[in-house]
Amino acid sequence: MNRRLKALVVMVSMCLAALLLVGAALDQATPSEGVYKHLGVYTEVLHRIKSDYVEEPDLKSVTLGAINGLLQSIDPFGSYLNADQYREYVKQKDAFQGDVGLVLSWKYGYLGVVDAVPGSAADKAGLSTGDMLETIRGIATRDMPLAYAEMLLRGKPGTTVEVSLLSLSRQAPRKIALTRSVIEYPAVGHNMLPGEIGYIEASSLVTGKAQEVAAAVKGLENQGAKRLVLDLRHCATGAPEEGIAVANLFLEKGLITYLQGQRVSRQDFTADPAKTVSRLPLAVLANRGTAGGAEVAAAALLENKRAEVIGEPTYGNAALRKPVAMDDGGAIILAVAKYHSPGGKAIQDVRVMPSVQIIETEPAAETEEEPGPPEPRPGVRPEDDKTLQKAIEVLTKGKAAAEPAAAPPEPARPEPRRLMTPLGEPKGPKR
Repeated sequence: MNRRLKALVVMVSMCLAALLLVGAALDQATPSEGVYKHLGVYTEVLHRIKSDYVEEPDLKSVTLGAINGLLQSIDPFGSYLNADQYREYVKQKDAFQGDVGLVLSWKYGYLGVVDAVPGSAADKAGLSTGDMLETIRGIATRDMPLAYAEMLLRGKPGTTVEVSLLSLSRQAPRKIALTRSVIEYPAVGHNMLPGEIGYIEASSLVTGKAQEVAAAVKGLENQGAKRLVLDLRHCATGAPEEGIAVANLFLEKGLITYLQGQRVSRQDFTADPAKTVSRLPLAVLANRGTAGGAEVAAAALLENKRAEVIGEPTYGNAALRKPVAMDDGGAIILAVAKYHSPGGKAIQDVRVMPSVQIIETEPAAETEEEPGPPEPRPGVRPEDDKTLQKAIEVLTKGKAAAEPAAAPPEPARPEPRRLMTPLGEPKGPKR
């Protein structure tokens, strides 16, 4: 191994050592033994790549891929930023800028769309859960730090940013120009449904939305609501603290959630009866675009047996993240603690599983060579919304009555004629 390679290996090893320390406590061996064991494996692999790979590798790219792969394996919302990227990140983090309204995470090595803020440029362009960004401003997103991608998408309101999109609804990637704007989160909507059922739709749980939900509940009860539906589908923005506040509106007692990490002591969040606003029967709607604070609320209401959750498994993102500075001036942004359901499940790891599952229809793939412009997410009438109709059925008839009846057992089929004897000899007259 030449001097240059040795120096590079040492530098890379020091960088990865800091990352591996985060996961050392998860190792079955002692922390130091686990770290050095994995570090030794990485160093040997790096040496083999340098000496045996079919061509001279770009070790900078190899190292970047290794770091991002390590982060993706533990936190799909994590990022590694080099010194220049981190300085730009700190500079832009609190700047008043426009955005396109995308919530992103790592997905299959690309930047996946958790969801788009309703009414944003991304939403109007039809981007939704499951789509993936192939490029941003002509830069490939593979192995791109998540935080850096978010910086590229932000900018001065009124300016545009071009992205290349891989979509579930179309076979070929397409390029879209998104116009940045100051994101305005939709107000909490509510209305009365037939059968004295109050419907509340929260498409975001940013600060202040819990108060809007409380006002909506009180308004619906004044209109004569006897049951409530809380729609948290496509609610991917908002802090877990706001989800805690929403859950407390319907809970008089019990554990809502707790936060815990390797270096973060457990912190319990329990219901305060003084903040409860409704005791009416409740159903919660969720889908794959439900994330963050909305997941905290859904898990708390479900596991405290306060509500049934109807729909799809949620996305899985409820954690406390912060930058961890590196010696070279860069930083890693990763979860330092996770929010857990009352039963002890880390929401980011296992998501929230509905008590009544309804799978939303996937868009059919299109086959045209030149697809037309993307369409925004269409509105659905209440009577055509299968998930909402199932929630109404659960509220009025009960979960057991609303669940489909088990299929009757199939009649016993006659066993096929045995062609072989137990010893494996063909049946038939001996010759």
